Amino acid sequence: MDIISTPALPRPLIGISGRRLRGAAIGAPHGFADAPLEAYLSEYSTSVLHAGGLPVHLPMDAVPAELVERLDGVVIVGGDDVDPRLYGQTPGPFTPLIDPQRDAFEAGLIEAAISGGIPLLGVCRGAQLLNVVRGGTLHSHLAPGEGESHGSYAYPRAHRVHEVRTAPGSVAQTLYGETTRVNSFHHQAVDVPGRGVVVTGWAPDGVVEAIELEGLPVIGVQWHPETFGADPVFGWLVAQAAARATLAASATQNIA
Repeated sequence: MDIISTPALPRPLIGISGRRLRGAAIGAPHGFADAPLEAYLSEYSTSVLHAGGLPVHLPMDAVPAELVERLDGVVIVGGDDVDPRLYGQTPGPFTPLIDPQRDAFEAGLIEAAISGGIPLLGVCRGAQLLNVVRGGTLHSHLAPGEGESHGSYAYPRAHRVHEVRTAPGSVAQTLYGETTRVNSFHHQAVDVPGRGVVVTGWAPDGVVEAIELEGLPVIGVQWHPETFGADPVFGWLVAQAAARATLAASATQNIA
């Protein structure tokens, strides 16, 4: 009997958001200092690659829903503050430069991923924006030196400065066990959870460190897992994306 082999599916395509800078940030020559520049930290893409995915950058001028329609997974990366006006507050003395275009673009990516059931990982700012998109709020400022010093930049980026306790039965606990140690580079955090958002990780002082979305492959973490080289959350994302891609390919074959 002939054995019909099924070709291996390609790596799942994982979109990674970035930020808008100017050419001066990379020492562009005279005349190009003000040229728009798209950038993201490459540890996000290498983390996706090492987990088995194929990373692609998501340009900020594209339509978010059109991008997500072509993707198997999405990463919303870290960065500056989410606009406080998006969750009913106003910028304060500790609010850095706000990027409304980035807020709108990444919010669109999050909404499209949730609507399409696309696996999503939000990192630091990405986790905060996920909560805001769902109608939740943020602590606008956690002062350095208080509690676990969440705003401290004194340590190397991969230094694990404090413990996180995870919720029983959560994706976070499946990935990290009952506790894990993480780095800390933020001065904001989730306050009131949004629609369907479940808090699944806490620092010792009670600051929210992980959230998940009920019934969907969506997780947000307040730390920066991309700095650790092989954080399991990227393996989870790629596995979820691959499973979804496999189901989609199977459905297409059945229709054909």
